[in-house]
Amino acid sequence: MSGTNLDRRGFLTKSSVAFAGLSIAPGMILFDLAQAHPLGDAVSSKVRWGMLIDSSKCESGCTDCVTACNTENGLSGGVKATDSQWIRKVELKDLRTGRTTFLPMLCQHCEQPPCVDVCPTAASFKRADGIVLVDKHLCIGCRYCMMACPYKARSFVHENLTDQKTDVPRGKGTVESCTLCVHRVDKGQNTACADACSKAGHNAILFGNLNDPESEIAKRIRAVATTQIRADLGLNPGIQYEGI
Repeated sequence: MSGTNLDRRGFLTKSSVAFAGLSIAPGMILFDLAQAHPLGDAVSSKVRWGMLIDSSKCESGCTDCVTACNTENGLSGGVKATDSQWIRKVELKDLRTGRTTFLPMLCQHCEQPPCVDVCPTAASFKRADGIVLVDKHLCIGCRYCMMACPYKARSFVHENLTDQKTDVPRGKGTVESCTLCVHRVDKGQNTACADACSKAGHNAILFGNLNDPESEIAKRIRAVATTQIRADLGLNPGIQYEGI
């Protein structure tokens, strides 16, 4: 869709919590993702979506996951402070051994998300299946959630937006972050970053249902030592790492 220019006021004036699907721009619909599944099934707490990222397979110069995320969600891919970044590569260095590790950092989709706790309008919310999202109709751009996030995983949209993706509505003056490709997940598909990593032959990102003991991700987590970033905060992130 070309020429779409959404701002915060446009979102707010068109919002109505009485409907499951809300029109926010010509040809673009924002569904009530907290309650309704686009295919008709209710979102259930029987599922908790998450990722296991193997840092030993994540190469320093590879940005396939970042590029895939930008392409899938219509992000510019810029690296200025005002550019949205839903996933970024970070470098960890052990000062004792000198060992350097590279890993993707994104919204951790916490079980106890601090961004949800501090949001004054309930724009930040967590679905029953563990995916943390931002309702652009309710977001007033206060950025409290950005300050509360210990992972620096959220971005503020500073510029007018054009040529947006129909499945990924965004808006100037609102906060956004990784959605775990909810529009793909609700269609039974993999996330864009995991797909790209697999296609490149790295297989560093494993996405799946953490609550299903028979899922590939659950079996892997039982078999290897995994780490949650800032586990001391007790947030129980849905993103776990292997090899750090």
